[in-house]
Amino acid sequence: MKSLDLMPSMEAGAATCKPITKSDENLDHFIVRDGVHYAGTHLIIDLWGASHLDDIPRMEQAFLDCVRECGATLLHIHMHHFTPNGGISGVAVLAESHISVHTWPERDYAAFDVFMCGDAKPELAVEILQAAFNPSRVEVGENLRGRMD
Repeated sequence: MKSLDLMPSMEAGAATCKPITKSDENLDHFIVRDGVHYAGTHLIIDLWGASHLDDIPRMEQAFLDCVRECGATLLHIHMHHFTPNGGISGVAVLAESHISVHTWPERDYAAFDVFMCGDAKPELAVEILQAAFNPSRVEVGENLRGRMD
């Protein structure tokens, strides 16, 4: 595996994911990590020098592997194949949010978004995507959505 230059908040270890409440009657699935309360982690993952970016069955399998390994709940997957370049745009709608992709096979580039809340672990998707598409370079950005501080 290639090493990643992850942001410090991801290096701090796995989030302690536990529901917090705004009132006794309103249970939500916000996350608490390092004392910060937030809705979910949104990863922006860029793969450069990647292969198989026009292969819909491979992309669907990568999404399924991400859903399983991250501990998410799949609701629906939809993929669209563009012509003539063969690029793919796709989304997996999750109970915990989504995974999406847009590929440019002619440039060996793919842009993934992995957004998950609750107990899901979106950071596990990075290695799965690396294994599926064998990029020469990976860039990962992290945004904590819905921060309450």
